[in-house]
Amino acid sequence: MQTEADSNDITEHPRDDKSRPYVCTVCDKRFTTKAWLTDHRNRHTGEKLYSCTHCEKRFTSQHYLRKHLNVHTSRFKCSECGRCFRDNKALTIHRGIHSGEKPFECKVCSKRFTRAGNLDRHSRIHSGEKPYQCHMCDKAFSHSGTLNIHMSVHTGDKPYKCHVCDKAFSQSGTLNTHMRLHTGDRPFKCSLCNDSFRHHGNLSGHKRNVHSNRKPYHCPYCGKLFKTNSELKRHVRVHTGAKPYSCRHCSERFTRRDQLKTHLLKSHNEGTWLTCHICQKKFTHRGDLKTHLRRHEGVKPYVCSECPKRFCTAGELKDHQLTHSDYKQFCCGLCGKNVKRKTTVKSHFKRCSDKLGFKNVLATVTKEINKTPGHLPTVGC
Repeated sequence: MQTEADSNDITEHPRDDKSRPYVCTVCDKRFTTKAWLTDHRNRHTGEKLYSCTHCEKRFTSQHYLRKHLNVHTSRFKCSECGRCFRDNKALTIHRGIHSGEKPFECKVCSKRFTRAGNLDRHSRIHSGEKPYQCHMCDKAFSHSGTLNIHMSVHTGDKPYKCHVCDKAFSQSGTLNTHMRLHTGDRPFKCSLCNDSFRHHGNLSGHKRNVHSNRKPYHCPYCGKLFKTNSELKRHVRVHTGAKPYSCRHCSERFTRRDQLKTHLLKSHNEGTWLTCHICQKKFTHRGDLKTHLRRHEGVKPYVCSECPKRFCTAGELKDHQLTHSDYKQFCCGLCGKNVKRKTTVKSHFKRCSDKLGFKNVLATVTKEINKTPGHLPTVGC
């Protein structure tokens, strides 16, 4: 496995006949000078010795620092939005955001990208390839940037500190995103509705989950389709029974990380409760608090495309849209009746099983329904 940075992040040496006597003991890459080798080694260790005097951002090599300084000199500045970049290549890639041009398409899910390197990294989602391995714990990653972030787990280095609440971060980008909690800044606005977000990834997820019906990821066990690879991974655990999240205080294990977080708060008082400033109700997850505050404020950002009705959450909108559809995704295995909503399944099965004399069917089927969302077991067929 490789542990060096992505090809787009590496300054390539020319392919010539120069002697390269300096060899990296981690990945066997060769260099012409000891200085190049030293810079390269820092990528494996995650050590960032070179700091910017303008913003205190740190880098593994002088080469990266020099490129970064261009951001402060405005040498490579976008004429559309005024954003500055480290080099002309980064500026050219950025301009694709304004033009909307995405010439590189994934052959598996048809997602398009502005640059070939992004397509290559995206392809690892489908292939499962993780070429970047941590030399301290053998954990592997699909992107070199993720490996660099992971290295801070071992080093404990968090050089980026919030001047408002003193919280520290291992990455400057994480600090920048965190600062928006204090400023209230939400620079990423959805072009299809009035929602805005603190992070570009949240906007992308919003467009995919709320405004798109594409579901390119399918379950190999039951064929159910999903919008994201992470949703598919969580679903597959329903079939495999995998519980990868374990409590460090007791023997409990969980299918999802949020279940573990809730358990730690309720059972071991570990973590921070999130409190509504209006009614003092407590929540374990920020998303739940956000939804709760919408109800206080009467905000309903999710609008039905078939009628004027508005809803507080995407789930409520999705449930409402069933009223405009004849599709009934649940089929009763006892009587053959089709059911639209999961919420009506339990009551239907109670009536059906009592009528047909199946005393123990309800408990069994209810358990299966909760395990496998989107499918009703065909019991008794």
